[in-house]
Amino acid sequence: MKIEIITAVNENLKENGFGTLDVCTNILNTLKISYDNARMNICKSEEDLEKVLKRKPDLVILAVKYLELKNKSNILLCEYFKKHNINYTGCEKDVLKYDSNKALAKSFLRRKGINTADYFIANPKEYKEKDFPLEFPVFLKPVNTANSYGIDDFSLANNFKEYESKILSLYNLFKEPILVEKYLDGREFTVAIIKKDENELLVSAIEILASNSESKHNILSERVKRENNEKLLVIEDSILKGKIEKIAQDTFRHLDIRDYGRIDIKTNKEGECFFLEINLIPGMNERSDYFPRAFKLTQDINYDKVLEMMVDSAKKRVSSIETNCVK
Repeated sequence: MKIEIITAVNENLKENGFGTLDVCTNILNTLKISYDNARMNICKSEEDLEKVLKRKPDLVILAVKYLELKNKSNILLCEYFKKHNINYTGCEKDVLKYDSNKALAKSFLRRKGINTADYFIANPKEYKEKDFPLEFPVFLKPVNTANSYGIDDFSLANNFKEYESKILSLYNLFKEPILVEKYLDGREFTVAIIKKDENELLVSAIEILASNSESKHNILSERVKRENNEKLLVIEDSILKGKIEKIAQDTFRHLDIRDYGRIDIKTNKEGECFFLEINLIPGMNERSDYFPRAFKLTQDINYDKVLEMMVDSAKKRVSSIETNCVK
């Protein structure tokens, strides 16, 4: 089987992805143990993608969502390879939109009965204090970014003045409306999931503590993640663990996620669980990223095995794509 990793240097896209070129190289070296002709492509142009098509790989592993082009529209890689009947890892376009847009994911899952914190989308100066839709405190974040870009200890606003300051700074940085949520004052969790087959999901749920947050609140800010000082913990409370895993698995199935994904969940002080967001191209740094570390921490599944299972999930579609091509 011919497998190729597709990555790109998307400096201006604050999107989810496997990680740096070093991370992708590590993935390549792991794959070469089982696949002699595995290769990696650092794509910079549509011509680079066309070269991949000519080699007709059986599977492409998408380490990023987009190929960013100068003076042209970005190429959504899943859509590109689907158009050319080449199997690819991860989700289709209609599902990836929920990864890119936190508010869209919340809206969809609410209709499916999944708990989410109350929220709204706003621009600076859109609301006066007397008309503010939620009670304070609230939490502000960009709608379309990953890796906690734009999140810091000032993201938690305890009053209208703090809200106005933070929404203005976020809007000036990201040039888009901002997501404002009712602040959840409990614990934060993430759940790594790999789809083994149509009826079985491999699930690993862990708790995340932001040990070097500058405030008393457990805020997973951009700085906290960049410095990699979070503590990842096994969830000892079996009842709580069951609730978290159920929300994650229900989310996975409602969104029709393919292959793998990571789902973030938070509780309030009463222990009620709420969906936060999804990551459909999770970070794959063996030492720092939550997805591989969750499997190691909870089930002692090593990095090579995690990657193998991620690829195996996608490999099962190869024969069906070949059949469709013959037709």
